Order: sequence, then structure tokens, then C-alpha cells
Amino acid sequence: MNIGTIRKGPRNLITDVTGIRVGNAEDFAVRSGATVILPDARAVAAVDARGGAPGTRETDALDATCLVDAVDAVVLSGGSVYGLDAASGATAWLGARRRGYSMGNGTVFAPVVPSAILFDLTNGGDKAWGEMPPYNELGRRACAAAAFDFALGNAGAGLGARAGQLKGGLGSASAVTDAGLQVGALIAANPYGSVLVPGSSAFWAAPYELDGEFGGGGWPSTASGLASLPALSGTKGEAAAQAGGNTTIGCVAVNADLTPAEARRVAIMAQDGLARAIRPIHTPFDGDVIFVLATGARALGAEGRPARLMELGHMAADCVARAVARGVYEAETLGDALAYRSIGTR
Repeated sequence: MNIGTIRKGPRNLITDVTGIRVGNAEDFAVRSGATVILPDARAVAAVDARGGAPGTRETDALDATCLVDAVDAVVLSGGSVYGLDAASGATAWLGARRRGYSMGNGTVFAPVVPSAILFDLTNGGDKAWGEMPPYNELGRRACAAAAFDFALGNAGAGLGARAGQLKGGLGSASAVTDAGLQVGALIAANPYGSVLVPGSSAFWAAPYELDGEFGGGGWPSTASGLASLPALSGTKGEAAAQAGGNTTIGCVAVNADLTPAEARRVAIMAQDGLARAIRPIHTPFDGDVIFVLATGARALGAEGRPARLMELGHMAADCVARAVARGVYEAETLGDALAYRSIGTR
């Protein structure tokens, strides 16, 4: 298989992977939200966690040695530990529609919905929810809203996100090839590290940008001064650092017929996209997690399969880097977190 030219998909969203839909739901008073990645049919899945403070659900079930060989959805949510309940809402929504792992008699279904959360509890929203956090309802609403087109920036799991000193957000990007391979990434960017080159308004992800998708600013005209600038310029700062206080979470979708072990390899490679777009990354304060969904629509074949897997991982990493920058670029000012497009540094 000659994959040919790699280019953006028609939407430049993860939904350019056939059979994938995305739904967002927000609570603007709380300044938090949830995002559901919903495949049309159960999909092979894997996960890779690199951050020092991850918050996840159902990730152990994705081990290639376990019984589960496919999942029904992936949920990304704000809310820290409270946000894990968004997956409960999604599970209930799916089960009511007879979607999930059949328990044998055809009347009971157990949806498999792995999830990850980011920290947005201190962003100024109203978190006085007592014993009724909003995330279960947000999970159900996100499922009901699932579609091919969806909002970026201050949307879904990206609503309350920050990216260093800037407003973070929900970003997505896709890549397709002449050979019919489809890869897409969806990222809720809320990192401790900076998405910008020190002393400039250029994104670290600039070398991977396609068609001006996050402003077309390119790389700084000179790099001679970078070595003398603070290595952590643009981060939240040492005073704001706390374990679990940040996190970038996301999902990659591919249309290939991957095994669970192959999907895990793509997830591992996709994490490199975070390293291309954020510095520092995978810190003790972040819970960085990447899921992979493989719909199986495109057969890779046996001959040259490892090389095709490598190409998918390479495309995934680039999509992740681009999605991080798009999430920040599309975000709007919220509270004291300033939007990238409002900082006036260009």
C-alpha cells in the first residue's frame, strides 16, 4: 500500500474518520463540560497514559490481555474526580438504546465507556453543587448531541481548560491519504506547560500546521534568542503547580482494522504529538491520556503491516499536535484566562 499524499480531511475534525461522531455538553455557570466520542459501531480501543496524575475510568479493561475487545464510546470531561461521572451518564444513555456488551440473553447490555478527566475546579465557575455534580447529565447530553460537526475552543471538555497562561480548549484535526487511510484527533488542552515558543506568539506545533488551521503564524523569524529565554515561559508558573491540577486528554480515531495491541502502539506514538505541541509535557502535575479508537473499515493487510502501523502512528502524532494548537487558537477568554487571539502579540 502506497499511502500517497497526506492532507486534511474535509472537516479537519476527528469525524473525518468514517463512523465517528462527537457530542459536546457544557454548564456555563460551572465553567465545565464533557465530550463524547461515539462510534457508529463498537470499536477496538487502546489507551496510553503518560502524565504523573491521571484520572481515568475503565482503562484497565483496554489491556490487550483482557476480555473486552471493543468499546462503545470514549468520554473526556472536566471536573476532576467529579467528571468521571460523565461516563456514567453516557453508559446509561447507551444502555437504554441497547448498545454495549451483550450479557447473553439479548435484553441486558453493558456499555464499555472508558474516560479521562482534566482539572478545572479552580477556574472561577460555580462549583457549589453539593451532592449533585452536573457531570452525569452532561454525559447524557453530550451523547444526545453527537454529530459530525461540533464546536471547538470553549466547548465540551475544553470549556474550563487552561493552557499555561492562556485559555485552553477543545481542538481537533484530521489527516487522510490517497490510499484511503483516515486519522483524526480530538484533544482537550489543559496543560501545565506552554503551547507557545518562548518570547513569541508562535505555537510549538507550527511546523505541523496545515492550511493556516491555527492562524498561519509560522515559526519565529529568528531562533537565536530562544536559548537564553526562560525554558518554561508561558507555563502556569511554579506557584500554580499542583498534582492533578492540569492535564491534556484526548482521543485518536483511525479507520484501520487494528488489533488492541496495534491500537496501543498508535496511542503510544500519538503521545509524541503532545510533546511536539506542549513544553514541558507529561509532568508530575499533568494526567495526560490518549485513547485510540479503530473502526476497522480499512484493511491494512498482512504484507507490510508493521510499516502501515508506523504510518498511522506518525499521522496520529501530527494530528494530536495540530489539535492542541487548534484548541487554544479557537478558545475565547473566560475569567482571567485570556484567549490566544486576544493577546495581541502578532
